[in-house]
Amino acid sequence: MVLADLGKKIHTALSSLATATVIDEDLLNNILKEICAALLEADVNVRLVQNLRKNIKKIVNLEELSTGANKRRVIERAVFDELCRLVDPQVEAYVPKKGKPNVFMFVGLQGSGKTTSCTKLALHYQRKGWKTCLVCTDTFRAGAFDQLKQNATKAKIPYYGSYTEADPVQLAIDGVEQFKKEKFEIIIVDTSGRHKQESELFEEMKQISNAIHPDNHIFVMDGTIGQAAESQARGFKEAVDIGSIIITKMDGHAKGGGAISAVAATHSPIIFIGTGEHIHDLEKFSAVSFIKKMLGMGDIAGLIENIKDLNLDKDSENLMKKLEKGQYNIRDMYEQYQNILKMGPINKVMGMMGIPEELLNQQGGPEKMRKFMYIMDSMTDDELDSDGKIFKTQPSRVERVALGSGCEVAEVEAILMAYKTSANIFKNMGGNKNLMKQMQSGGGNPQQLQQQMGRMMSDPRMLQNLTKGTGMQKMINQMGGMSQIRKMMNQMGMGGGLGGLGGLGGLGGLGGLGGLGGMGKK
Repeated sequence: MVLADLGKKIHTALSSLATATVIDEDLLNNILKEICAALLEADVNVRLVQNLRKNIKKIVNLEELSTGANKRRVIERAVFDELCRLVDPQVEAYVPKKGKPNVFMFVGLQGSGKTTSCTKLALHYQRKGWKTCLVCTDTFRAGAFDQLKQNATKAKIPYYGSYTEADPVQLAIDGVEQFKKEKFEIIIVDTSGRHKQESELFEEMKQISNAIHPDNHIFVMDGTIGQAAESQARGFKEAVDIGSIIITKMDGHAKGGGAISAVAATHSPIIFIGTGEHIHDLEKFSAVSFIKKMLGMGDIAGLIENIKDLNLDKDSENLMKKLEKGQYNIRDMYEQYQNILKMGPINKVMGMMGIPEELLNQQGGPEKMRKFMYIMDSMTDDELDSDGKIFKTQPSRVERVALGSGCEVAEVEAILMAYKTSANIFKNMGGNKNLMKQMQSGGGNPQQLQQQMGRMMSDPRMLQNLTKGTGMQKMINQMGGMSQIRKMMNQMGMGGGLGGLGGLGGLGGLGGLGGLGGMGKK
């Protein structure tokens, strides 16, 4: 995500607070200068940047702060709050009602990613347990129905369209009526787009809208246009009653921040942002979560919500009981890998945990996880249900698994080391009764829970167990040692927490995500 560059620049500007011996007006001005320059580079409107600077200066009055006040935290908090306000439209979007038909009508210019976004949104609700479908009324663009048909088939979502009917209004009426009879809950209607805001486009939109009476008009906007998004959003809002906005192409352009802030200025609720071409690359938009992820602070609350939506907490009840006893076998790790892959792209999941993408890429990332699963597929039930010692007492098993999975013996040994790393994490977690109790009951503040895990992970004995035999210790040394990493995490608001980071040496620590499943339980 290109916005990560903006986050790094803002984070770099704030990091000078940690090294400064004296925090005075000059230092504050320099920090604000760097932050404002980064925002302008991301195509955020000059007026909005000026307001942000003015508001921060008003909040952070260094002369009036008491002697015992933590100036660094005051400045960091003020910057974070104003960045959130910058992208927050401060308007509630339409919330679909379960058990009744909710008709969503998609509108937008051609090339904005409207048809793809229709499928992404349908899949998003389908994964949450809703009965979703798609209706194609785009008779203007050649191949529009073919594209929607292909996307819907891939996502296994029912669709309606026609190669012969040329009237988009009739298509919309027939499609919506059919799916209402079949008791579908989310009915998404894809409409025609144009190359510019033509009167014909608006007239067609009004006709379809009057015919099907949608519960929510969703405007799909190209994020690469930057601050020009404001005039486009206002134009469509004046033509039809825009209820929600999806901003696409946020992964490939530096102007995404400008687009979001511009739309927020129109007080139009942004519900999702498109972060890639793949069908899962759609993220629910929340101002606080967005800024946290952009600054590399993670989004534990969002991660817990994702786990609850996918009902992964139900799969983890037995695991949580085993963890309390410090029990964890290779099959448990395999199942947790499966749960992680259900949650979408692993880079997204790791970003929600506050783990830098570069660090994940250095450790092999998703490719290593999938390869580990292929290797475990060649193991017998006895091997999967073991604690790995069976491979040590009978080395021939390692060679058999290597041959069966088409890999080297060293790779099988690597997954056994990854399992050992993951098991060490869980033995420590099992001993922390308060942490386990919160994870099972879903109680406690997510941020406090993250900080508890962070304190556990910062224990020197724990780190010795985690890094033993992996490449993690070398990487930690290259990053300036554990003290430097904890300092960096504190600056990012993570309470010193590394979460499952230690296990990244073999990706074993990622299995720890399964334990988070219990957080969703009531």
